[in-house]
Amino acid sequence: MKAAKRPNFTFKVWVLDRHSPKLTMNIRFFNVQIEKLIHSLDEATIAKVLRTIDLLEMFGHKLTPPHSKKAHTQLFELRVRGKQEVRVFYTFHKDEAVLLHGFVKKSKRIPNKEMRTALQKLQSLT
Repeated sequence: MKAAKRPNFTFKVWVLDRHSPKLTMNIRFFNVQIEKLIHSLDEATIAKVLRTIDLLEMFGHKLTPPHSKKAHTQLFELRVRGKQEVRVFYTFHKDEAVLLHGFVKKSKRIPNKEMRTALQKLQSLT
């Protein structure tokens, strides 16, 4: 009886140690207001926000629309679509992504007040 031929599969295994390159980006909250915003959302939206933050952690600078969009010089927005539309402004600072400010979006445009708040936090960071 002939032995069944096994398919030829190649698996790549990523091993993280102190000598290997960093594969994820560190995420830091600017303050607890963003955490409070996330906890105030409904469960489905919380899951979407956390998933989008995970994408930022995995892809960093390479995260593109529809998940991320450049909002201003050195200021980006995480875009969470769904029943509640959420925007989280972030920037890259010292090899990490810093979540600066978040809000529930209720109109088509980003309110000037929200943009000013994010820009103020960005200036205080640098």
